[in-house]
Amino acid sequence: MTSTKYIGMDVHTESISIAVRNSLGKVVIESVIETKASTILQFIDGLRGDLRVVFEEGTWSAWLYDLLKPHVTEVLVCNTRKNAQDGSKSDRIDARKLSEMLYMNNIKSVYHGQHGLRTLKELGRSYLTISKDLTRVMNRIKALYRSWAIPCTGTEVYAPRYRVEWLAKISEAGVRRRAEHYYEQLDALRALRPKVRQDLLVEAKKHKAWKLLRHIPGIGPIRAAILIAVMQTPHRFRTKRQLWTYSGLGLETHDSGQYYVAEGQLHRSKKPPTVRGLNKDHNHDLKDIFKGAATRVSSSGGPLRDFYENLLAKGRKPTMARLTLARKIAAITLICWKKEVRFDANYLKQQAA
Repeated sequence: MTSTKYIGMDVHTESISIAVRNSLGKVVIESVIETKASTILQFIDGLRGDLRVVFEEGTWSAWLYDLLKPHVTEVLVCNTRKNAQDGSKSDRIDARKLSEMLYMNNIKSVYHGQHGLRTLKELGRSYLTISKDLTRVMNRIKALYRSWAIPCTGTEVYAPRYRVEWLAKISEAGVRRRAEHYYEQLDALRALRPKVRQDLLVEAKKHKAWKLLRHIPGIGPIRAAILIAVMQTPHRFRTKRQLWTYSGLGLETHDSGQYYVAEGQLHRSKKPPTVRGLNKDHNHDLKDIFKGAATRVSSSGGPLRDFYENLLAKGRKPTMARLTLARKIAAITLICWKKEVRFDANYLKQQAA
């Protein structure tokens, strides 16, 4: 009979604390090893049986996941926010706790995908990071002018041909020099972003799903590429509601006192649960994609524009109508990707959002 080992790893830059439990849940090995590929594999090779490993999501998780996957039965990367620990904390305690949670099957895992999408995933991250950095620099430039009571609405403040004129409005030499540094950073990011965008699109075109997703209203070439890079596979989500929750489009409801007694019998209350907004623990990049697609569709033509107009006609507020539209687009994305079919308004019109 093959025994199962439950291995908890608390990973740090220079060391890894490890706790190993046997099939009865007893800690049989505790060790501290160097964070080095050869050392880690040597430790794993010294164990026998079905090996299940867990460690927390972090800087090292992608590298360690790829390293261990060929050598163990299962690798799980857990969500630190959903696996918070109470009480005292140390590397040894954390490793023991992780192995205990793995033994009890109480791990909320983070999806780490397939090797074939690693390049697209990294290029997607690069594009998103540079885009966010570009937005931050632009906000800093405007904030600097506003801090000195200089109005700067619109986009003229960013244009190179008006730069001398805008810098002349700043009388303080130190502040002007600071603005010049921000402009240099802005120019560098603006030059780099098209290159990263091109690399992302070249890699995305290698994947069949990209051609399908880009035909969905509101999902253009870049959004389709980022969708594949972030989601990796639609089969992670059994239903559209799971995708809504992962994308921050799931409604959180609170309910209490659901039953009451009448004539000696228990009855369920007909009072609807209170809606407390959208779920907060989600993938922000996916939420931006679906909400951005909904905003674009709501201001253009097409069948989903008609869907949006019908919601407004029924008295739905514009913000809630766009949210419903975003959920609709997410549901359509899941269907097209899973079934490997192109968007067809007649075929998908019955899907609820």
